[in-house]
Amino acid sequence: MSISALALVLVAAVIHATWNLLAKQAKTTGVAFVWACSMVSVIAYAPIALWAHGQALTLISSTAWLTIVASAVIHIAYFLCLRRGYERADLSVVYPVARGSGPLFASVAAIVFLGESASVGGLSGLALIVLGTFTIGGGLAMLRGARSERLSQGLYWGSLTGLLIASYTVNDGYAVRILGVAPLLFDWLSIAVRAALLTPAAMLQRASVRQSITTAWRPMLAVGLMSPLAYILVLYAMTLAPISLVAPAREVSMLVAAFFGARLLGEGSVRRRVLGAALIAAGVVALAVGR
Repeated sequence: MSISALALVLVAAVIHATWNLLAKQAKTTGVAFVWACSMVSVIAYAPIALWAHGQALTLISSTAWLTIVASAVIHIAYFLCLRRGYERADLSVVYPVARGSGPLFASVAAIVFLGESASVGGLSGLALIVLGTFTIGGGLAMLRGARSERLSQGLYWGSLTGLLIASYTVNDGYAVRILGVAPLLFDWLSIAVRAALLTPAAMLQRASVRQSITTAWRPMLAVGLMSPLAYILVLYAMTLAPISLVAPAREVSMLVAAFFGARLLGEGSVRRRVLGAALIAAGVVALAVGR
């Protein structure tokens, strides 16, 4: 992986972990949160996307439009699952399980379906990142013996979220890497479709949406601005490096999430999370030098 691609991924990882913390702390319902954040993103990024790539709107192929719609649908499911997981479990379980299983699914899919090569270094880095992620989330203790309902919920919703992460990663990577759609334009159009699809449900829940916006407008605004920025940086990285390397390298966000969970949310287990973070850092280095 090139230094430029790695730098984009690392910056995106910090932004990504930050908006997830804000999403965890927001007191609001799933549909209201996702719709409001999508509307913020559409409005905020419209001038930039249209100024930079407005002339390309008429040149988007039907295949590219299919990937845009597919991305919107998958992202809706992703955000709703993530919100449900954060409502029922801890950040330090849902986030690592989602971020650990996502790259595993995405990398395998990119290698199998997109024909990307798999080097020993890349596979070793992937293994270290996944191992580190699950160590932060609880390690083998998550997989053996009796588990609390809260932990079981975290494992379930985290794994489901990870599968959706893999799905949109491969779909979106195909759009920007193979079809050549500009990352900024692709993500903005995907968010616009997402907002349009969610609007009928939001209108049916007007009272809930109004209450959510009143009580949680700050995290909604922050997530609406930060989430697209983090993902656009990742999409640009996908134009510089294989998806099977970009996807797992994003998991350096666990370094930030470990700090948030241990210090800001009081979820403890500092030693285990430091060990997991070290494994993830080693995995990122392996990915960077393994191509």
